[in-house]
Amino acid sequence: VQLQASGGGLVQAGGSLRLSCAAAIRPFRGFTMGWFRQAPGKEREFVAAITGSGSYEFYADSMKGRFTISRDNAKNTVWLQMNGLKPEDTAIYYCAASFTIPNASIMRGPLYDYWGQGTLVTVSS
Repeated sequence: VQLQASGGGLVQAGGSLRLSCAAAIRPFRGFTMGWFRQAPGKEREFVAAITGSGSYEFYADSMKGRFTISRDNAKNTVWLQMNGLKPEDTAIYYCAASFTIPNASIMRGPLYDYWGQGTLVTVSS
């Protein structure tokens, strides 16, 4: 398994969760890492991404100010801290990795090379 996502669960609206993605891909610092999500009956959507060095972060508009992406290249791990969760955040969350994706295309899921298995986040109202 190249990417292993974890940390999902059931949380009440307004609560927080921290998702983790452990990566077996190398060199990890060479990969842009992204989080995507897919809600029931909906298409997959971009959540957040972070460049290999961690210098740049990108967020979908609806997540700005609530979600924070971070990484530790020494631990080969990327996290997604989610605060102020809403019922509409309920989805399966996937981590993804790309070695070559340009920043201008960072929201485009098909350009990512590796995908984790997903972790379910359920937000109750």
